[in-house]
Amino acid sequence: MFHRVVAPGLELRQFQLADAALLFSVVDRDRARLREWLPWVDRTHSPADIRLFIEASLEQWNTGHGPNSGVWLDGALIGALGCHRFDLDNRNCSIGYWIEAGHQGQGIITRCAAALIDYLFSEAALHRVEIRCGTGNHRSCAVPQRLGFTREGVLNEAEWVNTRWIDLVVWSMLHRNWTNPWPSASIRGPEDPASE
Repeated sequence: MFHRVVAPGLELRQFQLADAALLFSVVDRDRARLREWLPWVDRTHSPADIRLFIEASLEQWNTGHGPNSGVWLDGALIGALGCHRFDLDNRNCSIGYWIEAGHQGQGIITRCAAALIDYLFSEAALHRVEIRCGTGNHRSCAVPQRLGFTREGVLNEAEWVNTRWIDLVVWSMLHRNWTNPWPSASIRGPEDPASE
């Protein structure tokens, strides 16, 4: 399973079915804020809904189409970071992320995204990674900016989020241009086999 130690006390772990109730409680606590930018929040009403997401995430991982992981800080689940299903023909994917309000502004998602991108380029052999953010979601857009992504443009009214259309900024990184600002972020977790 996908597992990365990003920094002491900070790790990414592929979601497991046993995480459903905990993940739902984290989402539910921060629902009002998360629903502003994430269309799936209003469709998530119970741990059963989260379980369906985790089942799909495990199928995606098991078929070689990318991880979806929890962000764990000192043993507590505080957010999520993962891939939309790989486009294997074109060796690309997009990633998405969110974090609890109380942990925003600390660089946690940026560090975790760097670890994931290292995996995507070095081990999954992708050529291109995208991040798409609502134009008004300044915190989310700051992540690809800090990681050196190229701002390619805006997709007008590209996503329906809770009764309104939002414009999405498209950010991209090519394998040949990637330099991880925190190289230690690619450290494997203790349970990962060397041949993953």
